[in-house]
Amino acid sequence: MKAQRRFPLIPLVIIVAALAGGGLYWWHSHADAPGAQPAAADKSAHPRGRGGRGPGGPGGMGAELSPVQAAEAQSKSVPQYLSGLGTVTAANTVTLRSRVDGDLMALHFTEGQQVKAGQLLAEIDPRPWQVALMQAEGQLAKDQATLANARRDLARYEKLAKTSLVSQQDLDTQKALVSETLGTLKADEGSVASAKLNLTYSRVTSPIDGRVGLKQVDVGNYITSGDTNGIVVITQTHPIDLVFSLPENDISAILSAQKQGAVPVEAWDRSNKTLLTQGALLSMDNQIDTTTGTVKLKARFSNEDDRLFPNQFVNARLKVATLQDAIVIPAAALQMGNEGHFVWVVNADNKVSKKSVTVGIQDSETVVINSGLQAGEKVVTDGIDRLTEGAKVEIVAPQSTPLTSGKSAQPAKGASD
Repeated sequence: MKAQRRFPLIPLVIIVAALAGGGLYWWHSHADAPGAQPAAADKSAHPRGRGGRGPGGPGGMGAELSPVQAAEAQSKSVPQYLSGLGTVTAANTVTLRSRVDGDLMALHFTEGQQVKAGQLLAEIDPRPWQVALMQAEGQLAKDQATLANARRDLARYEKLAKTSLVSQQDLDTQKALVSETLGTLKADEGSVASAKLNLTYSRVTSPIDGRVGLKQVDVGNYITSGDTNGIVVITQTHPIDLVFSLPENDISAILSAQKQGAVPVEAWDRSNKTLLTQGALLSMDNQIDTTTGTVKLKARFSNEDDRLFPNQFVNARLKVATLQDAIVIPAAALQMGNEGHFVWVVNADNKVSKKSVTVGIQDSETVVINSGLQAGEKVVTDGIDRLTEGAKVEIVAPQSTPLTSGKSAQPAKGASD
């Protein structure tokens, strides 16, 4: 009976012993592997000196430095511009019309041609006005003869009146006839002058220097002085004007600039990349447009190279002041955080630190720093993504590809993983 009780314990003991041995083997194998593997990996991937730290620590001797690009803050004069979209307008625009009615006989211009003031551009059939002039001159000659005869009769009446052969009434009547003929003669002279003027109007000349547009009527048509389209439109493009608008808040700056003298204005193309020409501010409107809160200004350009064309849209840049000894940095160096604008400054040990700055005028390339930065300090312009306070960096030359896509993606020295 006792043998039968101990018999089932033998397999149980064997099973327990096997489990204990397997557990001990597993514990020893996993206890050794973590200590050997990381040490080997750490020694091959991140060699470090005695007592040094890996790339996660700020003082690691063998840590990889973050490559960045940097630029020095410069002190220089910076022009202050006000910009607005404007439309080029001709200095003068004339719709050339005929002053008399008649058939259009000839056009003496080519469409798009530059013409001078007084240049013959069109001819109207002059024959009706030549006939009218002949008639007026004939009537004038007739009345001149009548006046001469009336004066001779008056001289006779005056002699006869002395001998009482002619009454005083007849003498007075003859005097009145002479005066009446003089009045008729004046009217005839006016008719002759009018006929000559109409004959002159049959030759249509340019009233201004400018460029002619497309003709509005062809040769052979009967035209009148009441035609709304006229013969052709002439625009004066030398000089030429630019009308643009600026916000009402800029009025004080514009007035201050005008008091200093001529205010330069630049005309740029619609993409704002190409400078077309330079001129000066001509005038400013006398009231603000209440619907837009802007004021209109007009600038004038000599336009000798014909870079500006009527009704062309351009960007106007009005220079109102020049900032002297301004601190200027590249726009890429300026960053924006929760506390406002800041830049990363590189010191003599190639360590970076964050500095808060206040910003002045800026454009797509440069920024004026009003405070927080001194001339000569180096600011990081590229490779900013993983920088931390006190991290040591490597300044590299500008590259064609941004650093953010390459080495700058690695943790900076001193940055935590």
